[in-house]
Amino acid sequence: MKNPEQVYFDRKIASWLFICAVVIFLMILLGGITRLTNSGLSMVEWKPLVGIIPPLSEAAWIEVFDKYKQFPEYQKINSHMNLAEFKSIFLFEYAHRVLGRLIGILFLLPFLYFKFTGKIKPGLTPKLVLLFFLGGMQGLLGWYMVKSGLVNNPHVSQYRLTAHLGLAVVVYGYMLWVTFDLLFADSRLTIRHDGLARFSVLLVALIFLMILSGGLVAGTHAGLAYNTWPLMGNSLVPAGLYSSSSVWLDIFENITTVQFNHRIFAYILFILISAFSLMLFKSKLPNRIKAGGVAFLSMLLLQLTLGITTLLFHVPVILGTAHQGGAVVLFTAALFVCHCLTRPNQSRQ
Repeated sequence: MKNPEQVYFDRKIASWLFICAVVIFLMILLGGITRLTNSGLSMVEWKPLVGIIPPLSEAAWIEVFDKYKQFPEYQKINSHMNLAEFKSIFLFEYAHRVLGRLIGILFLLPFLYFKFTGKIKPGLTPKLVLLFFLGGMQGLLGWYMVKSGLVNNPHVSQYRLTAHLGLAVVVYGYMLWVTFDLLFADSRLTIRHDGLARFSVLLVALIFLMILSGGLVAGTHAGLAYNTWPLMGNSLVPAGLYSSSSVWLDIFENITTVQFNHRIFAYILFILISAFSLMLFKSKLPNRIKAGGVAFLSMLLLQLTLGITTLLFHVPVILGTAHQGGAVVLFTAALFVCHCLTRPNQSRQ
């Protein structure tokens, strides 16, 4: 039998990790807002320690604005911008970077407390250290992404943007997985269904790939190219699809192909998740797993609705942000069901 004190601290640690995951989710939403408002290149310097202090006087604001004027986004796109307009985009990017630093503090300080008071059970410390390391890499990758837009072409690389989004989702997902391990470590699954377990792993992987394809849509502005549904322009299969000499580059750089592939991911997931949820409902697995399947399918339908609406309304900030957040919620539902099915020592009764 497990030590009651250890169970207590496992739940405390799980609560702390869950709070961190929620803040990472908010960070992903804020990142979407920053991108959709074209705010990401407004801060042209990266100062990890002193960068948390914003401009506090009019002179400081003018100095920051003058630095922005030296870069292509102002010179080629925003040369009409005044100081007040600059402040509005600067503050989105500033909030995004400050929230990133706060996540680091929110993670590090409790980790040190739990570690040096001996409350972390054996085997958990390496996982927490890995999470902290990945979080640090995410900050570096964010600046690497921004740097790609501070050159002749004032747009961030879709490759770097997609990598930045993907790593954020990896950190978020791994943190939730560790949280689930801590919360459900004592239960026993009396009924196994290996087929559904493997199916759930496939769905998690496909949803992650769909999120990455969404990053490519955002990075190439492909969401503004065909604002019709179910047709793309005048047909289901648009002209210009895979039209370049390199099919591989088309996947990542051809706007038509990028949006088409994102739609195909959505259609495939609709079919697979519907089938998975039906199989789950007909199984003899515990009701809590079935409830997770219902939530999974419901979130899929909401996400598809958000995606179509966002497209038809030409990607407004609110809908675009909701669509990005919806993808992460769908990923969360998939992770929960996958964790239920793939952990042999766990039950959801």
